[in-house]
Amino acid sequence: MLKYMYKKSLLFFIEGAFLLLISNINIATAQTDGTLTFTYTQTAPSAQATKNIMAVWIEDNAGTFIKTKMRYWGGSTTDHLPSWVSNSASNLIDATTGATRTASTSPTAFGSKTINWDGKGAVSGLTSPDGVYKVMIESSYCTPEPANGQHWLLTSFSFTKGATAVHITPTGDANFSGITIDWVPTGGVGIQTINEDGGVSIYPNPSNGIVNIDVKHALSGTIRVENIIGAIIYEEKVDISNSKVKIIDLSKFANGTYFVKIQDNNTNKEQEIKVVLNK
Repeated sequence: MLKYMYKKSLLFFIEGAFLLLISNINIATAQTDGTLTFTYTQTAPSAQATKNIMAVWIEDNAGTFIKTKMRYWGGSTTDHLPSWVSNSASNLIDATTGATRTASTSPTAFGSKTINWDGKGAVSGLTSPDGVYKVMIESSYCTPEPANGQHWLLTSFSFTKGATAVHITPTGDANFSGITIDWVPTGGVGIQTINEDGGVSIYPNPSNGIVNIDVKHALSGTIRVENIIGAIIYEEKVDISNSKVKIIDLSKFANGTYFVKIQDNNTNKEQEIKVVLNK
């Protein structure tokens, strides 16, 4: 009897340890590296609104601050981004900053803006867990100036960070239009380097239409995409700093084989790689 009870207790112990191991494995969350590109156009609310204070940052779906990407304000207008201040504790690691935006600044007070996020947190520098995230935009127009501690606009746009590329165009409103969200995971299937020293790589391949061009060295020239009969379906002049990612959208084209050709004026060389669209 004692021998039986000992064996039974040992079995329960082993099963419990196994379940604990499985539980710990399930708790582990994937952390996919990648690049988010977020573009939007803000419309001036009136002719009198000639200046703009703004902040753009990343939160997780629970509202936890991840990283500031843009923050513009003047010395007398630092109380007009109360949500960003409260959420971020004014963390500016990896953020583009400057004074209040006007019609003559770059970027301008209103119009098109683009931010990129590397998928990492501001404090730890580690890749953030996969899941739903939000791009937050807070804005105040200085003419007329809002009340102390107030903003004019606070809005957000959600996307899913993970191993799958995402391309979405959320519906805008009277304030924001031309919104695009592209999340491109790195380490995609078939990453291909198109020159021997690893100067440029393209991924994922096959692609669902969003093609990620990772530039290891500065590139000034032209990106051109041709179909299998040599017709040009996409062409853009580019001037890209080193260690930057250029995303091109080929999702409107049919599945099949295409050729991405990169003409680099710095080296007077053209590089070519075959890309397969499989949407």
